[in-house]
Amino acid sequence: MTRLGFLLDSDSCIGCHACTVACKSEHDVPLGVNRTWVKYIETGTFPDVARKFNVMRCNQCDDAPCMTICPTSALFRADNGVVDFQDDDCIGCKSCMNACPYDALYINPETNTAHKCNMCNHRLEVGLEPSCQIVCPTEAIKIGDLDDPNSEISRIIARDDVAVRAPEQNTKPKVYYRGADQASLDPTRTAIANDGMIWADTLRDQSGTRHPTVNVTLGKKPTEEEGVVARTAYTTSHQMTWKEKVSGYLVTKAISSGVMLVAALLVLMGHSDAQAAVGVIPPMIAGVFLAITGVLLIADLKQPGRFYYLITKGNWSSWLVKGAYILMAFSAVLALWWIGGLVESDTLLKVLAIPAVLGALGTAGYTAFLFGQCEGRDLWQTPLLLPVLLAQAVTAGGATYAILELFIDVPDAKTICWVLLGGLVATAAFIAMELTSKGSRHVELAIETMTHGTYAKQFWLGGILVGLVIPAALVILTLALDLETAIPAAIAGVLALVGMFAYEDSFVRAGQSVPLS
Repeated sequence: MTRLGFLLDSDSCIGCHACTVACKSEHDVPLGVNRTWVKYIETGTFPDVARKFNVMRCNQCDDAPCMTICPTSALFRADNGVVDFQDDDCIGCKSCMNACPYDALYINPETNTAHKCNMCNHRLEVGLEPSCQIVCPTEAIKIGDLDDPNSEISRIIARDDVAVRAPEQNTKPKVYYRGADQASLDPTRTAIANDGMIWADTLRDQSGTRHPTVNVTLGKKPTEEEGVVARTAYTTSHQMTWKEKVSGYLVTKAISSGVMLVAALLVLMGHSDAQAAVGVIPPMIAGVFLAITGVLLIADLKQPGRFYYLITKGNWSSWLVKGAYILMAFSAVLALWWIGGLVESDTLLKVLAIPAVLGALGTAGYTAFLFGQCEGRDLWQTPLLLPVLLAQAVTAGGATYAILELFIDVPDAKTICWVLLGGLVATAAFIAMELTSKGSRHVELAIETMTHGTYAKQFWLGGILVGLVIPAALVILTLALDLETAIPAAIAGVLALVGMFAYEDSFVRAGQSVPLS
């Protein structure tokens, strides 16, 4: 078994784009997306300036996060070590795009499946060289067996000073660069020029359609941000992959799991005889929002008709697959709970209380492990994500019951207020810890974007003020004055859920705002 890799000689690259064109032609790559592309950066201050070129592509990682997260094993490793893909198995979940630290994957707009550089594996299998290597006029692209010490690239790697992109991600990339400027390999060290994407109108606003990096005016030294040492003069745009559907799904499953956490609490407090408020309505609400969660997940797929591949072709290393089974198990508990409520079986509800809690915690929290597999998004790697999601579930459960109290008699309404307040305080505490903890440069840039940049208004006004501060004040007022009316707590519940979406949406988008290439 061989272990093929690339050696990209930046000292020899002249930025001619022959490799990009050859790749486009070989694979019929549509306009607007690329398997391989050439990035230009400019360094120095006039008159001591330089323009440098680097070829960007899939890094064929030994520890490929795209393969781990792919729920259907549509991304797989061939016998020669190449990370290849199978169109027929891809459901278009886009998780691989967030797992890749190199911006190497894209959704083909014609097939609605994930594509990337596969070293022209169809050519390798018949003894031919990749198309990019053939057309390179300066032989700056070399391919070879990294396990063969006598191969040309093995000798170069052993002899010369070479570098890889994002080594801190520990993906063990097999694309090596000789003579590359570190600023070209680390996109957080460069600022993109306003004219930096030829033929692409991508810098017109901050809606998320532009390339995710700070821009700089032509001729102006990019010193606005700490650590920026060069400017990107040419690159390609990369679309944000997860947006409002993913943000919404985080809220809907928080409601589904949260309402059952509170229902289980009420059972353990001796209120299992409250048929409507504990036995029947909570599993119905949880079931509806669990169904909405499923609809959002399926709607976000580029191949929604293949959603059942999660079960029939499931890759158990992916938390997308594990999460699907957790949701199914939780839905079974909901069905049994509802039956127990209908027949007024206190015993069954008491038996189901612990499974319901476990199912709710799993439903609320598994996304932390899914986001943890998104190696390209450092903001999502925080160990605080799991407690944040669990605290939000408690908040959502208290909020739902506070709203429900307007329509039915809820036992121990004061406990509901304390649950809601506890969830709000815990969520606020974890978010504060998240914002003040030190992380990688990617984390710092993402937090800056979330709190002072593009999503600052959404985060502070929506997520913090509307979602945490005002609801907490209303609940404290209700408890302090021992109000008989349920209206203030219900308003607090509505605001908490609205603010939760605002926070989650800013978090999801900010995590994808840091450039990877």
